[in-house]
Amino acid sequence: MKLTDSLNWIFLSLIAFALMISLPSHPARAADPEQSNPGLISDGKLKLGFRYRYEFVDQDGFAKDAYASTMRTRLAYRSPYFSNFGFQIELDDVRSIGNDLYNSTRNGNTNRPVVADPEGTEINQALILYRGIENTVIRAGRQRITLDNHRFIGNVGWRQNEQTYDGLSFSNMSLPETIIEYAYIDSVNRVFGPASGTPPADFQSNSHILNLKHEWLPNWNVTAYAYLLDLEDSPLSSNKTFGIRINGSNAVGDRTSTSYTMEYAHQKNYGDNPNNYSADYYLLEGALTIAGVTGKLGYELLEGDSVQAFQTPLATLHAFQGWADKFLATPSDGIEDLYFSIATKIREADISLIYHRFNPEAGGPNYGSEWDLMIKKPITDRHSLVFKYADYDARSFSSDTRKLWIMLTAKFGN
Repeated sequence: MKLTDSLNWIFLSLIAFALMISLPSHPARAADPEQSNPGLISDGKLKLGFRYRYEFVDQDGFAKDAYASTMRTRLAYRSPYFSNFGFQIELDDVRSIGNDLYNSTRNGNTNRPVVADPEGTEINQALILYRGIENTVIRAGRQRITLDNHRFIGNVGWRQNEQTYDGLSFSNMSLPETIIEYAYIDSVNRVFGPASGTPPADFQSNSHILNLKHEWLPNWNVTAYAYLLDLEDSPLSSNKTFGIRINGSNAVGDRTSTSYTMEYAHQKNYGDNPNNYSADYYLLEGALTIAGVTGKLGYELLEGDSVQAFQTPLATLHAFQGWADKFLATPSDGIEDLYFSIATKIREADISLIYHRFNPEAGGPNYGSEWDLMIKKPITDRHSLVFKYADYDARSFSSDTRKLWIMLTAKFGN
């Protein structure tokens, strides 16, 4: 029996157990607060969310532009704990509103640029939680897993169909100022699902994730990690990565602060990857905030040897190397990303402007450059509006691409 089948049986059994102990064993009567169990509905957390997005893509090489109008509806419930057990379930539905004038990767419109938001209904999360061990939470089932800044393990939350994982994970805080995270991943539920096709909707997996974070000084963390990814449906993406990350911040007066991040990782082939390779990753980043305005300068390098490059297949890739998504897979010559950004808040609106300059790590002509702009403003406590724009200017890699997004989010529940 596969681990996912076993987890499904565990999940159903524990839901039945939770239902049984939440039901009264005698005819209805006035509740005794000291003897009654928490109720599934009254003490649980039920949430409903809607996320509408319009996405426009103008990409050289396509005769037609992409116009995607999609709505994601999310219904989520988290139970109270019964005898240290709890459960959580989350259902997503993604629908196209109007004509499918874009390539969703499933609708066959290959004459238009890709907007990877295919239609479908899927269980986004379904998991059991156990907290009967001191300073520990254990999770079994389909779950969201995000680590650090999502550079290696993320949920790709920008796309309408979120990336989640089937497996077993735990978090432990027994050691002083330390968080230990471990996960075994049996399957990766990718943004291209739930329907099968190309790219694959799921990766069958035999992967191990370990992340240890320690606060060694106030507001300063050091993180060591080991990610052993064996992805059966994408052997070229299978790799093992060992790394260390240091990040922190300092206040310099009442209205000024600085922050820094340094990271190094080493990667090799793993699992059924046919390429025998070795590659390094480097990140240096510094930021200065003065009177609510933050300037940031960063340099990120992923090595490549013209055959195989450093890859991060489970990352929230949209958040890195430009929002135009031109470098979702690292080119075989690797990549150097020199970037700067400025961010502030004006009348409750968060505004960010970012510039990237991309070069091949192995040497050669400049890949291109990109400007990104985002404005995010809350409308009410439950509603928010996002405007976002990306403009990639190609030199030696890919093609000129302009993307625009308008997104409205509404959230309800306790």
